Amino acid sequence: MVTLRVISAAMERRTWRPGVTTVTDVFGLSHKDTSPVSGQAKHEQVIFCSDERSGLHAIIAIYNTALGPSLGGTRFYPYESEQAALADVLNLSRAMAYKNALAGLDLGGGKAVIIGDPATDKSEALLRAYGRFVQSLGGRYFTACDVGTYSEDMDIVARESSYVTGRTVAQGGAGDSSILTAYGVFQGMRAAAEHVYGASTLRGRRIGVEGVGKVGHRLVDHLVEDGAEVVICDVSEQAVERVRSRHPQVEVVADQVELTAAGIDVYAPCALGGALDDDTVARLRAAIVCGGANNQLAHPGVEKELADRGILYAPDYVVNSGGVIQVADEIQGFNMERAKAKATQIYDTTLKIFRAAAEDGIPPAVAADRLAERRMSEVGRIRGIWLGH
Repeated sequence: MVTLRVISAAMERRTWRPGVTTVTDVFGLSHKDTSPVSGQAKHEQVIFCSDERSGLHAIIAIYNTALGPSLGGTRFYPYESEQAALADVLNLSRAMAYKNALAGLDLGGGKAVIIGDPATDKSEALLRAYGRFVQSLGGRYFTACDVGTYSEDMDIVARESSYVTGRTVAQGGAGDSSILTAYGVFQGMRAAAEHVYGASTLRGRRIGVEGVGKVGHRLVDHLVEDGAEVVICDVSEQAVERVRSRHPQVEVVADQVELTAAGIDVYAPCALGGALDDDTVARLRAAIVCGGANNQLAHPGVEKELADRGILYAPDYVVNSGGVIQVADEIQGFNMERAKAKATQIYDTTLKIFRAAAEDGIPPAVAADRLAERRMSEVGRIRGIWLGH
């Protein structure tokens, strides 16, 4: 049985038939609520997708389309509950709207999650069923790769949908989006070094990279090439060994606690979100935080804690936007030189945010939000000008 459930901003409270998880008041949560989905009151649309025979259980969230159709990756992850998946997709889709805005793209923010273990649950049938749901939105949402999905998966999704990016090179796509994600993080880190140390190089600096998967291992390549001293940690021994085989000089520590206490100049969270909680910030001695993970701040207020401790935080959705720049370029026919040139501008955008934050006496995360919201508002208003047809 195929099921499509749609929640719009006008449908604040709805109880579904027995056997389907009830999601109550998605858009009406109080700003005093401390749950992971607090404050997510501006999403345009949330779509729950279910196909029993293939095992598909997915949620697509569209935060806004002020700048254009929404774009964001599909995360395939074994969430403990539908509520946890919902919290994640709402947060991620909002972040994509801000990321796309500051990346200078004419695209809104969206995201999708597939609930399950990609190692055991992923199949052609499931991916094609998911593609049908993406297609049913008529271009309001373009999907791409994320945690647990790859370009080869997007090729399968694209057999049922016209609104897929992040495809393999063989199928005319951009391939692995982690290439420009890591490159963009490196550009953001260069900007942070310029702001703190007065030179846009990491040479001689000690960089701690947490998570050396898709993005992290490529970031290590850039850092080593630039002359940085690198220390890493990852829960996957295979990921660690891949880095060590390329760069034997890289130091390995057991976990994040040891990494953040390792006397590093820059902390680069490149695993899952929420790395910067109260305990981590309290023990952190780095001058800069700049990494590829999404939603690095565990809760509102962490950005102020970092600023109060004199730690420069490069907003995650700014510096890790190289990947979305790469897949967005596919929409008009992919050109790596053009996409890389745009990703290089992450350096200038990050510096602009640091300067605005210093001038206004606010954390960089707040300055970045203001710049993104200004662009969404100004360009979104222009999009409302009637063209007479």
